[in-house]
Amino acid sequence: MPSKDDVRQALDKKGVYGKDIDLERYDEGDKDATEITDLESSEYKRYMENVGVVADEMARSGTLMFINNAMSHCSPKVQEGLEVMSVSQALKVHQGLKEFMWNAMDPSKDKYTAKTYLEDGDGFFVRVKAGYHIKSPMQSCMLLDQNRSIQNIHNIIIVEDGASLEMITGCTTTHHANDSLHVGVTEMYLGDDANLSYSMIHSWGDKTSVRPRTKSVLGKRSNYINNYVILNPVGDLQSFPVSDLSEGASTTYNTMCIAHAGSDIDTGGMVNLNGVGSRAEIMSRSISMGGKMCARGRLVGNSPGAKAHLECRSIILKDGGSTLAIPELEAHVADVEMTHEAAVGKIARDQIEYLMSRGLDEDQAVSMIVRGFLSGSINGLPEALQKELDAAIEQANLGD
Repeated sequence: MPSKDDVRQALDKKGVYGKDIDLERYDEGDKDATEITDLESSEYKRYMENVGVVADEMARSGTLMFINNAMSHCSPKVQEGLEVMSVSQALKVHQGLKEFMWNAMDPSKDKYTAKTYLEDGDGFFVRVKAGYHIKSPMQSCMLLDQNRSIQNIHNIIIVEDGASLEMITGCTTTHHANDSLHVGVTEMYLGDDANLSYSMIHSWGDKTSVRPRTKSVLGKRSNYINNYVILNPVGDLQSFPVSDLSEGASTTYNTMCIAHAGSDIDTGGMVNLNGVGSRAEIMSRSISMGGKMCARGRLVGNSPGAKAHLECRSIILKDGGSTLAIPELEAHVADVEMTHEAAVGKIARDQIEYLMSRGLDEDQAVSMIVRGFLSGSINGLPEALQKELDAAIEQANLGD
């Protein structure tokens, strides 16, 4: 790990992708927790449920909620094999956790990781003990409620050998905290034969800046699925999660984005296929409605028998925006199989005319086609989350 002096120097280090953000224009977010005991009666309920975090926790194995930079709600069910708490609390009860802190993620990666490290950002700690399969999804919510503030979150997820977990994370901001910055550093560690499904649904303000930083490290034959969804306007967002795969491990990245006018979205993912027979898939579907959209994907084959595919599909609905697909394949051994496919286009006129012949007007026809394009973009979602996602697509402003 670099020294604190090295990390301090990284406060001036721009991110590799995305526009540079002046951290000095934001105040540090509040670290005093506003305790929420009942999510059903919380003033934040509508914000939570807009990003897939349900107030009725009966179908969840637990809930964690951070408002600004403090944990305000933690309600794990009594379930053998699952630990849920803040990282700051976990450090007090798990001496070994220090070995995981800033191990996957380099704190001097850029100014955003450096800021979170130097501010000692708190976050959620989730651990599934070896051999346990958590039946109901775990959920968490990261909410910004202070204007001109920065939220520095540092999360750690550990799924031990032979264990499995599904997690839904919703991130959002209140209307009066529109001009703020979210930085979420998440480190994930999967043991051998472990499974983790991690779904993120974001809904920000049209002036909010967002900089997630995520790294997952997979053991042998483990499987990690990362689903990312943003359908509403955002100021600017840049995300490029990375996975390191061991022998027989697999990772799937699914991304669904709408870039509204004024939004600048730069998303993607990178997978290092380091183990023999490792597998990866990066799938992206995006729509530009006058905003800027960039979909990146990078696959690096470092071991024999590695197989991977990358697919980026984008539709431009309105002039004034842009869309860019950047697929990258890199191989360092002969016995790898990697492919990519990218497509940018418009909605076919004959599809619109067909639906208009069935009684829809043009705007309704376009909206129906777009909803179909998005709805089929993520395979294998749990039924409950798929219903929530379909509802969010129905409610999104798609030009009706």
